[in-house]
Amino acid sequence: MDESDLRYLRRAVDLAARALAAGDEPFGSVLVGSDGTVLLEDHNHVAGGDRTRHPEFAIARWSTTHMSPRERAAATVYTSGEHCPMCAAAHGWAGLGRIVYASSSAQLVSWLDAWGVPPAPVRALPVREVVPGAVVDGPVDALAEEVRALHARFHGRS
Repeated sequence: MDESDLRYLRRAVDLAARALAAGDEPFGSVLVGSDGTVLLEDHNHVAGGDRTRHPEFAIARWSTTHMSPRERAAATVYTSGEHCPMCAAAHGWAGLGRIVYASSSAQLVSWLDAWGVPPAPVRALPVREVVPGAVVDGPVDALAEEVRALHARFHGRS
């Protein structure tokens, strides 16, 4: 992981903070092309009731319409939290490249458990259990702590 990775990952965490400010769960993601161009940014939009409106899922769908298979494979998705199984599957089916995340699913599960938050209806799995060939980097300790603080605020634990 290099400085440009950290810059894009920082942006994903900023997008998670934007989601929280909008009253949504704090998740944010950035799709970056092989040349370093930011192609798409998004954050969670699940507060309206559609629990599938995750930024990683939106990125996977957008990429299949706007990028060639070769471009998708060379792209990187930077995200505040490791993909859930739904998003990991979309990532794999879209043929997207590397995933870089600030905090892992295991970290999120442990935080929520410690705060007494009921488990999600879908079990958290590492991306590689859903997409065995995925190239994955993370978590990043300093940013994971920021993500934990965002989730603490969302769940009223700050």
